[in-house]
Amino acid sequence: MPFTALHLDAGRLDATQLDLGCAMDWTQIHKSRPRAPLTCPECSWGVHAKVSRYGVRFFCHDPGRPPSCELSNESWEHHMLKLELAGAIRAAGWYAELEVPAEDGSWRADVMASSPDGTQRTAWEAQLSPITVEDIRTRTARYRAEKIEVCWVSPHKKSPPWMGAVPGVRVRAPHAEGVWVVDDGVAGFDYAAGGWTFREEELQAFVRWVLHGQLSPCRSLPRYRRVTRVVDDRRWMYLRDLWWTSRQSARAQTEHEEMRQRQEKAKEAREARKKQQEAEAERRRKELEEADRIRRAEEAALRRKEQEGPDRVLLEQMRERWAERDALRAREQAEQERQALETARAWWGRLSRQQAEELFAAVAELAWREEQLRVEIPENPNMAAHFAYGVPVYSRGRHHALYGIVRPCPALVSLSPQLSYHRAFVRNAQEIQEFGETLAGRITHLDLPGHEQLTMH
Repeated sequence: MPFTALHLDAGRLDATQLDLGCAMDWTQIHKSRPRAPLTCPECSWGVHAKVSRYGVRFFCHDPGRPPSCELSNESWEHHMLKLELAGAIRAAGWYAELEVPAEDGSWRADVMASSPDGTQRTAWEAQLSPITVEDIRTRTARYRAEKIEVCWVSPHKKSPPWMGAVPGVRVRAPHAEGVWVVDDGVAGFDYAAGGWTFREEELQAFVRWVLHGQLSPCRSLPRYRRVTRVVDDRRWMYLRDLWWTSRQSARAQTEHEEMRQRQEKAKEAREARKKQQEAEAERRRKELEEADRIRRAEEAALRRKEQEGPDRVLLEQMRERWAERDALRAREQAEQERQALETARAWWGRLSRQQAEELFAAVAELAWREEQLRVEIPENPNMAAHFAYGVPVYSRGRHHALYGIVRPCPALVSLSPQLSYHRAFVRNAQEIQEFGETLAGRITHLDLPGHEQLTMH
């Protein structure tokens, strides 16, 4: 049941076009006398014009046709899908030709779409019969070798194995007076969810968008190839390597991947710093253990000497060394505390007195709004070293319980492990970013404006 035929004088005829594609009227070949000289473009057997009971015009082979003719062996569903594709192409303002063969016979397009200026061609293939992924990729490569884009179309209820391997879609035929719908193969990238989502579109709109360049094939990056979809109240997982999508969605996928890579690099950097800090802490611990071991050994040796006989000079020398070590340790600790205090003052120094008062007032307001709890706002906030130089805020009343820590210093959080058991408050989300993943879930920002670089008096 081909839609095209070869006329001895007029050339190629297309039954889907009003003028048959060559300024000829249908009555000139349908039931005409004498009979029009028509042959099949595939097998060269004689054909004649017919009209189905649904009003569809086509060409029928004369008796005795070759059984291997592919055009004659196509199903009614195949023919109807080709007609629908041709109609959608013409509605988009492009030219549509059915059953177009290659000059060397290496391919035959079900429907060939040509742009009005003739510079672009897209083959639309109604693929109903089974085909391997390797074969369909080979056929796609043939089209592209001749600079022809291609879209494979399947009307089956179940997605074929090649879906996502080549540019293609699955369509759903209307039940009554509805329209054909693209059910699979079109997707949009949801940046917030970080993945692709299936999109159902009318076939005619999809064809128009493809021909006008609004949709194009886009490769899924490895981390986004798994896509979930709910079908008949069941959740299914699909693997898709290729989608028809917009330039905006393709760009969103790229931007999301770049964001993920930045996050991973930042996480790796944080983990590296954490490991370095742990290694440094372990080194210091071992040094202290070794120093303590040496001290205990020296003390034991001294005790043995004292038992053997008094040796005051040696004892004084050893005590002097111990005193020097203790003094050095005390100086190191004092220097660490001084540096921590300078860091904390610089952190608090970003706020003016007005901004600090505004921050404590916001904490008090939040405590009352969330827990009906009144908290004490200190007139002269004192930084607590064991809380990373944040300011502890206590509830009023006889219990006088600790409500939370206001604005601990991000650089000193690692020195205050007890801080992880308490709630912390900062001015805004910008300050939260300075903490990284530390205090995750324990820190609250009050959505106050960004601070100025002013010194708190």
